[in-house]
Amino acid sequence: MKAIPLTIQQWLNAPSEFYLDVFSNRIKVIHAFQMLCPGCVYHGIPQTLELYERFQGLNVDVVGLHTVFEHHNVMGEEALKVFIKEWQLPFPVGIDQPKANERIPTTMNAYQMQGTPTTIIIDQNGNLLVQHFGLLDTENIYNFVLELTKQIQN
Repeated sequence: MKAIPLTIQQWLNAPSEFYLDVFSNRIKVIHAFQMLCPGCVYHGIPQTLELYERFQGLNVDVVGLHTVFEHHNVMGEEALKVFIKEWQLPFPVGIDQPKANERIPTTMNAYQMQGTPTTIIIDQNGNLLVQHFGLLDTENIYNFVLELTKQIQN
């Protein structure tokens, strides 16, 4: 199944011209999260930090997707900027585009995510290979993505 481009209101923690092309010749690891989600904060964010560090120098983009579907009034852009600073996140974080008068934002809806944390892995051909709601083992993700990078090199 082909990936769907992310609909991002704004990228934080990235150059102003940053854009994640889901069809680029790179592997994409996307961590969909909410600041007030315990599973995201205690597992997903540390896992994403580790993967970001481990994939440096490889054809892998690791990004966060802040997708707010509850408590909208307390999880805005300014709060997210503080969260990024406090957690010292080094990776880009996209703010999922809200939909007028709807609880579920655009990308979350397009991918039919069940909630957060959600891990999405898109290959170098724009194919959606993994979309998993809940927790995944870090080593399994790492090894899976590492194998995908070998296909790019060949």
